[in-house]
Amino acid sequence: MNIPQISHHYVDVDGIKVFYREAGPKDAPTLLLLHGFPSSSHQYRRLMDALGDRYHLVAPDYPGFGHSDAPVPATLGGTFAYSFDSLADVIEGFCRALRLDRFVAYMFDFGAPVGFRLAARHPEWIEGLVIQNGNAYTAGLSPIAQEFTAMKPGVKGAEEGVLGLLTLEMTRSQYLTGAAHPERISPDGWTMDQHFLDLPGRAQIQIDLALNYHSNITLYPQWQAWLREHQPPTLIFWGRHDPFFVEAGARAYLDDVPNAELHVLDTGHFALEECLPTIAPRIASFVDRTSVNKDGQAERV
Repeated sequence: MNIPQISHHYVDVDGIKVFYREAGPKDAPTLLLLHGFPSSSHQYRRLMDALGDRYHLVAPDYPGFGHSDAPVPATLGGTFAYSFDSLADVIEGFCRALRLDRFVAYMFDFGAPVGFRLAARHPEWIEGLVIQNGNAYTAGLSPIAQEFTAMKPGVKGAEEGVLGLLTLEMTRSQYLTGAAHPERISPDGWTMDQHFLDLPGRAQIQIDLALNYHSNITLYPQWQAWLREHQPPTLIFWGRHDPFFVEAGARAYLDDVPNAELHVLDTGHFALEECLPTIAPRIASFVDRTSVNKDGQAERV
């Protein structure tokens, strides 16, 4: 039985302490695990247990999430402007600090806009994409998501609308809505998420990011063009009962990356929580097929 050791670290990125979890041999193929809202690297704990004996897995917390620093937002007089560009800036610096210059990016929820920004800036870093309920198409936006993405600074009631999403009831529902077997989903996930959401100052961070989400919709055509141009090896998992990102968003990827591998799962938004036994071995097979060594030749077939 091979059980990996998972280590926990901080690295300084332009004065921000970024927390991350790491497992596996550093000379093995690397997966960069980009978490969603309102979660943190904690959401990847079981995946790291499943794959950390064979692959190098790295899972950071964004600024304002999990155990990473949460600088005072610019909207409250601080120096850090919380936007998706800013999150991508920090994760780009994180990759440089850890010398991650070739990896498969696992992109879930908020991880998609962060990951696609990285990909657009550094296509040479991207060995492949694992996309799990990470949207990049207007077809993938449910009516609920359309209302969310319409919230912008200055829109009446927008901030109050975001605050309504930061309650324990809403956090729990993100995990359980659409789950085929809710008893398989640990309450630790939403309990941990809510702990961090309730910390002083964190609500404004989420308001700022929510009111910036529309910037991602604007970039969808650019990300789609990037996919068409680069044709990265792509593995897609999608919980078909996701109340935010609907199945059409998963299938839209196939228009731009026809060779992508798609698995639609009978679950909701946090598919990994319920479907790890299905997802983990398919990720392993995918990484084995796509990983290359330093000479650019396939390591495994």
